[in-house]
Formats: sequence, C-alpha cells, structure tokens
Amino acid sequence: MGLLSSNFIKIMNGIRQMTKIATITGVLLVVILALAACSGQDAQTPVKATWIEPQVTGDTVSIAVNEVNDNKIVHFNVAAVALGGEMAFMAYDIDGKLNVRANVCPPCRSIGFSLSKDTLICDTCRTTFEAKTGDGISGACVDYPKAAVPYEISNGKALMRGNDLVMAYQNTNELGLP
Repeated sequence: MGLLSSNFIKIMNGIRQMTKIATITGVLLVVILALAACSGQDAQTPVKATWIEPQVTGDTVSIAVNEVNDNKIVHFNVAAVALGGEMAFMAYDIDGKLNVRANVCPPCRSIGFSLSKDTLICDTCRTTFEAKTGDGISGACVDYPKAAVPYEISNGKALMRGNDLVMAYQNTNELGLP
C-alpha cells in the first residue's frame, strides 16, 4: 500500500506541475494575442486633422506639401468675401497623391474630417467617403460628395486658384456633384 500511495503522490504532483505549465502558457498566449490585436488597431485608428495656415497671394492659395506629409491630413480656411465668410478645405496624401477637397458636411453642418486608411470620416455624423474620389460610402450625409480642388506643385507647395476653391466648396454644398 505504501508503494501505491507514493506512486499516487508522484502522479498527482506531476499533474499539478503540468497544470501550472498549461496555465502559464495560456496566460502568455492571451498576452501575445492582446498585443498583436492592439498593434493592428493603431493602423485603423482615424487620424484627426491638424489645422494649418495657408499662404494667400493675390488669387493663389498655397499650402506646404511637407505639412500634409507630416500630419497625414490637414485642414485650412480661406476667406470668401463673396460668400460672406470662410471656406474650409482639407488636404491629405493617398497612395502618394495629394488630394485637396472641400472640408464641409452640409446636412450635419460639420467642418472636419478624419482619415482612416483610404476613407474620410465626418467628425460629427461619422458619414464615410472614399478619400480618393470624395464619393459617399455610407451615413446620413452620403449624398454630399467632397469636391476636389485642382492644384499644381511648385517649390514644395500645393498652389490653388481662388476660383477653383470657390467652385469645389460650392459643389460640395450641393446635393451630388455636377
């Protein structure tokens, strides 16, 4: 009987040791999976825009391309005397191409978008738009696509004409694009 109980004790100690190892392995696995999940979330977290000051010279408005590259997405205002106020715009880089668009969501009256990969997200109503085209994807304000502003790059700056800015702003404030 003594030999049987000593073997039983050895077996029980072995089971306890295996249980401890399995528990430690399980905890480590959970920690590793949690870290992997968190690092993946960073890539999907929308980037909030940074407000910058454009330079205005006559009918030309310019922004530094490096400010867009450094911040991922920027917002800027341009005075619109004819419209009686200011017009808001955004600029961001998608796949190596600078995009400049009107920065307004008319139905919810928001001025502000964040960028998540290739999707613009209204900071107020959360309506989403294709960043490459400005077309609506889903949400309450989807029928108000973000009109593009033509520009040219010179000496590290994106140069935009005043008339083009006004046209894009007015088109974005209308249902659908003309």
